[in-house]
Amino acid sequence: MYLLSHRYLPWTLVVLVASAVASAAMANWPEFRGPTGDGISTDSGIPVNWSAVENVAWKKEIPGAGWSSPVLGDGHIYLTSARGKIEDGDVSLRTLCVDAGDGRIVWDVEVTRPDTEKAAKIYPKNGLASPTPILHENRVYVHFGHMGTAALDLEGNVLWLQNDIEYDPQHGAGGSPAVVGDLLIFSCDGADTQHIVALDLASGDVRWKVPRDTEAGRPFSFSTPQLIEVDGASQVISPGSGFVGAYDPSDGHRIWQVNYGDGFSVVPRPVYAHGRLYLASGFMRASLFVIDPQNAQGDATKTNIVWQHDRRVPLTSSLLVVSDEVYFVSDNGIASCLDAHTGSVHWTERLGGSFSASPVFAEGRIYFVNEEGKTFVIRRGVEYNLLATNDLEERIFASPATADGALFLRGETSLWRIGK
Repeated sequence: MYLLSHRYLPWTLVVLVASAVASAAMANWPEFRGPTGDGISTDSGIPVNWSAVENVAWKKEIPGAGWSSPVLGDGHIYLTSARGKIEDGDVSLRTLCVDAGDGRIVWDVEVTRPDTEKAAKIYPKNGLASPTPILHENRVYVHFGHMGTAALDLEGNVLWLQNDIEYDPQHGAGGSPAVVGDLLIFSCDGADTQHIVALDLASGDVRWKVPRDTEAGRPFSFSTPQLIEVDGASQVISPGSGFVGAYDPSDGHRIWQVNYGDGFSVVPRPVYAHGRLYLASGFMRASLFVIDPQNAQGDATKTNIVWQHDRRVPLTSSLLVVSDEVYFVSDNGIASCLDAHTGSVHWTERLGGSFSASPVFAEGRIYFVNEEGKTFVIRRGVEYNLLATNDLEERIFASPATADGALFLRGETSLWRIGK
């Protein structure tokens, strides 16, 4: 559990911590990359072997298109989808609730209809519904980047819609938001302007909006913020083009930054483990940086980098830190395992295919899912041990989720429950 900044009033802190406990009890996989945003599952009974017809509890066709990853809470799955054609000027951005037990669609509601010009700002590999929802305190928050952000109750009623934040996203929306206390925080790193934005969870109003101030030649990026705690105070870690910054959630001011040169179009979400940050620096300079945020202030590039690795670092999928190892897979399918403390390489192996989904760890196993729908199950350890290769025969860009002894995978047209 994360505590809020010591700058918050004590009564607010009590209320928010209590709310966080209630939310954690409700949600099994409440946000992008799970309960702690790092791909670690504490579930048991997750399957090792399956195919498109074997060990499948159910498969449900999902109307529309979207690459948002599924989130789960209280026996229900939530995801977003887009319907209609941009060229027809008729696009509906939607949120769906699916029964996790049988795959039945419980409700499917329209959140907003963006204008054609906004909807057209996407890359061919991307879609109109890529950011992952968040479950928090009996609400589901959905984010469509430059096309709008909304809060719904668990019956599908839209409680508020914020669509006044405008920027040129270059390739469409990609990064998901993060809940920090009573705020919903996300990055708006466009080709024209770059900001970090915090919305009020209750109303959707903008509480603060601070410029990124990047000097990168290509300033657009798509990462998801990560909340950490340093010396009892909260920091929001948000990578963008040229640097990663730590921001104070109370007002958005930047506490420190670490520069990584020309890196841009940053997608992977940072991971916090061993009191250090593990993050990738994006295109042009694909490096893995390990940063110690302790006592970091201002420009910490020369003082707080612990180690750096420059080979086979992912551009799209996030890293996974399990015990004393770092696991990751490059976009062209080469998996690596490094020592989390020193960066020394334990192993590298070619899995095959292209990768966008972020890996998941469960029950001593790493699950890597490629874009062709194959999941490579690897035993955690300093020696490479491939346990299974499972093919669903459907394109997959979304990251897996786990709950109730099952693995949930969202494909191009279908949502799958693998296992019991």
